[in-house]
Amino acid sequence: MNAIQNVVKEKYGQAALRVVTGKGAACCGGSPSSASSGGDPITSDLYDQLQKDELPEAAVLASLGCGNPTALAELKPGEVVLDLGSGGGIDVLLSAKRVGPHGKAYGLDMTDEMLSLARDNQKKAGVENVEFLKGEIENIPLPDNSVDVIISNCVINLSADKDRVLREAFRVLKPGGRFAVSDVVTRGEIPEEVRKNMLLWVGCVAGALEENEYISKLTAAGFENAAIEPTRIYRTEDALSFLLDKGIAVEKVGPLVDGKFMSGFVRAQKPQSTKLCCGPTCCA
Repeated sequence: MNAIQNVVKEKYGQAALRVVTGKGAACCGGSPSSASSGGDPITSDLYDQLQKDELPEAAVLASLGCGNPTALAELKPGEVVLDLGSGGGIDVLLSAKRVGPHGKAYGLDMTDEMLSLARDNQKKAGVENVEFLKGEIENIPLPDNSVDVIISNCVINLSADKDRVLREAFRVLKPGGRFAVSDVVTRGEIPEEVRKNMLLWVGCVAGALEENEYISKLTAAGFENAAIEPTRIYRTEDALSFLLDKGIAVEKVGPLVDGKFMSGFVRAQKPQSTKLCCGPTCCA
C-alpha cells in the first residue's frame, strides 16, 4: 500500500508543479498536452464555462478528475462539505460558493504541492469559507459526525484500501449525510496486465472497482441507498489514449477493455440515527 501511495503522491506533486510552471497537468487520463488541449477522454469538458469563469485559471488547469461532483451533489446553503483528494481545489472552491457564507468546504490532500496550489487558488478566488487539510483519505483528520456531504473526483480509485476510505467517510458524515463522488469504475473482468501496472494507479484505471463491488463495499461500510450512475463510458479508442506509454501492449489489451471502464456518479447515504426510546411501550 505504501508503494502505491508514494507513486500517487509523486505523480500528483509533479502535476501541481506543471501547473505552476505553465506546462499543464495530467494524471488521470492522457498526457499533459492532451489535457491542456481538452482532448483527454476522462478529464475534458467536465465543467461549464460559467463554473470555469468563477475560479482562477490554475484551479481549472489542475483539475484531474473524471466528473463534476459539485454539479450532481445538490449542495445546499449552510452545509459542510468535504472533498477527498482535493488537488488544486476546483471542487472545494465551487462547493464553497454553493454552500454560502454559513456553510464550509474542506479539502483533504496528502500532496504538499497540491495543497500549496489549492491555497494559492483560494486566495486568488477570495473565498473564505474554505479550509485545506493535509492528510490521507484513509485517515480523515475530522471528528465523527461533522460533515453533511462528502465529494471526491476520481481519487478513491487510487487508494489501495478502499474499505478503510469508505469507513472513514461514513464516520465523519453526520446521520443522514450524503456520499456523492465521481469515480472511475469498471464493468466485468479486466485484464490482469492492466491491474498490475503500478503507473495505472495514477492513471485512474488499475485501481478502479467493479461497479457491483463498489456498491457492496459501501453497504458493508454502513451506507444505504448506494447506486452508481454512469456519466461517461470509455470505448477502445479512449482506452488506447490512457494505456499509451504505460508499458501495455495496446493493440492486444485495447479491445479487451472496450466499454468496461466508465466514469460514474456514486451516491449513498448514512442512515439517520435511531432515536432512543425509554417509554414503557417501546423499551420492551
